[in-house]
Amino acid sequence: MTRRKSGGREARIALRSAPLAEEKKPVLPGEIGGRYKPLSDKQVIDIEANIFRILEEIGFGDATPHCIETCVAFGAILGDDGRLRMPKKVVEKAMNLSQRNLTLHGQSPKHDLDLSGSRVHFSTAGAAVLIADPENNEYRESESQDLYDMARIADQCEHIHMFQRTCVLRDIASPREMDQNSVYCVAMGTEKHLGASFTEAQHVTDALEMLHIIAGSEEKWCERPFLSMSNCHVVPPMKFAEESLECVRVGVEGGMPILLLSAGQAGATAPPLLPGVVSQAWAECLGGLVYVNAIKPGAPAILGTWPFVSDLRTGSMCGGSPEQGLISAACAQMGNFLNLPTGTPAGMTDSKFPDFQAGSERASTHAVTAIAGANIIYESAGMYASLLGTCPESLLMDNDLLGASMRMTKGFSDDSEESLCFETIKDVCLNNKAHYLGSDLTISVMQSEYIFPDLSDRDSPNDWADMGKPVLLEKAIKQKKEILSEHFPSHISDDVDQKIREKFNIKLSRKDIGRKPFKNK
Repeated sequence: MTRRKSGGREARIALRSAPLAEEKKPVLPGEIGGRYKPLSDKQVIDIEANIFRILEEIGFGDATPHCIETCVAFGAILGDDGRLRMPKKVVEKAMNLSQRNLTLHGQSPKHDLDLSGSRVHFSTAGAAVLIADPENNEYRESESQDLYDMARIADQCEHIHMFQRTCVLRDIASPREMDQNSVYCVAMGTEKHLGASFTEAQHVTDALEMLHIIAGSEEKWCERPFLSMSNCHVVPPMKFAEESLECVRVGVEGGMPILLLSAGQAGATAPPLLPGVVSQAWAECLGGLVYVNAIKPGAPAILGTWPFVSDLRTGSMCGGSPEQGLISAACAQMGNFLNLPTGTPAGMTDSKFPDFQAGSERASTHAVTAIAGANIIYESAGMYASLLGTCPESLLMDNDLLGASMRMTKGFSDDSEESLCFETIKDVCLNNKAHYLGSDLTISVMQSEYIFPDLSDRDSPNDWADMGKPVLLEKAIKQKKEILSEHFPSHISDDVDQKIREKFNIKLSRKDIGRKPFKNK
């Protein structure tokens, strides 16, 4: 049997070399998800009822005096056992006051994120204490330069829409200075919306002072707050974290968006059955939402349902498990049902370096969570070893995965008659053209219908061999080095940088951020 000659090689080359037009990108931030629904309608109703029951009958331990005072004034009930309980009507009051159509602002307006409905966005996150260095096949402690560098890399990744801190600055001993420098590193490294966390309320005050300097004034900051606080306000199961509540208070009063984060671990600090895991996570986050709205009605908040999974054989976290994808997608589904801005984690891996395990675990958990419609998917890039490590090169490889996940999230968005392609099929078949590669329709939609990876390899074995048999990781290492040698964001002026350095003890030198020393006055 002879193969039919398509005569399409020239057409394929032309298609491959055609540049992508900026206005015809196949995916954009905020594509609408929600098509995947792991929970049945009955399970959604049952979980909602269970959430309200947990809040009303069990409530929270260890509430701070300020939390008790403001929440009781809001309608919560302090029991004789010291637990703070929240009746359904109180929780619904907080939900009704919340910003449902929340926008997270970038330092540049082009990076603003619309969290309304089931619009999907991807973010980094994490508090890794180690850097996975695949070039040298080793792990080392994370430092300030690493965080700044990862922010710069993410600034160049189209499908990473916001940058939340990825690692802990282990070269800074003082917790206060570490939090200050974390804000500095992420703010200097990217124009996108930022995320950081704080260990004490005074550190939030410090951060707000720095953010006011960057914004130009407190008023300008409040108009466009471009950094959100990641706050573990609860210690699962159903206890408030006292110092974290104080951080919430200062952040809310200062106009900072709050990611109310519940991070129970299934089978350990959360129930072993997945509907119970989702119920507890949502109850803990809604309890935080009551406190936020008791402080300041309508303050910007994201419901950070971050339940993780335990390997019940060892008790260790396993972020790459299939159950992780299920509970993250289910939390997203509940967020869509409740119509509240929702963030949840996916794309983590238990592997130590970029390899088959990492890719398969990242993709299998990430795609389902995106298609389920989570507003922000955190820890979606760069995280390894069950969040103990983070890998700069991986941000570039994961950027391709995020683009693919967003394309699947977008789905079949065109329901026009033209999308059925009848006339094109007729033309090709009746005029013996044999293929569609050279058709006007193919050329016109290749930029809007199909997404193309930056690093992943789609070449034939012969073409791959002709190019020297490139290895994906080696390509990522090369691209990382190019970015870090060339890309030094300048959205924060030298004058502003000088004002920051006069007020705070910044670890990175001017040389470390690619700038010349200040001239002596």
